[in-house]
Amino acid sequence: MKKLLSLVVALMFASSFSYAQESKVVEAEFKVAGNCGMCKSRIEKAMKIKEVKFAKWDKSAKILKVNYFSPDITVDSLKKRIAEVGHDTDMFNADDAVYAKLPKCCLYRDNPKTH
Repeated sequence: MKKLLSLVVALMFASSFSYAQESKVVEAEFKVAGNCGMCKSRIEKAMKIKEVKFAKWDKSAKILKVNYFSPDITVDSLKKRIAEVGHDTDMFNADDAVYAKLPKCCLYRDNPKTH
């Protein structure tokens, strides 16, 4: 019985170890529209998911740098998450209704000035 239990534990450990090796950290950068610190907070908050290791949006360059675990998630799905909170990316535009609910200072389409 002890041998069987040891074998089961060893197999569980081996399978979890092989899964961990399949996931690798990928670095990506892409354009994300926004104007201010509130935009920065919203954009970075949208990236606070377990698959994302690091996310930082540069307000003046309008570039989001992200380190994420692949193949657990894709860069396209990250861009969709950004669009869902009201910010256009180089691939997906935010829904107009979501964009319209942003604070006035965050309306980058109407007032593209960074502040």
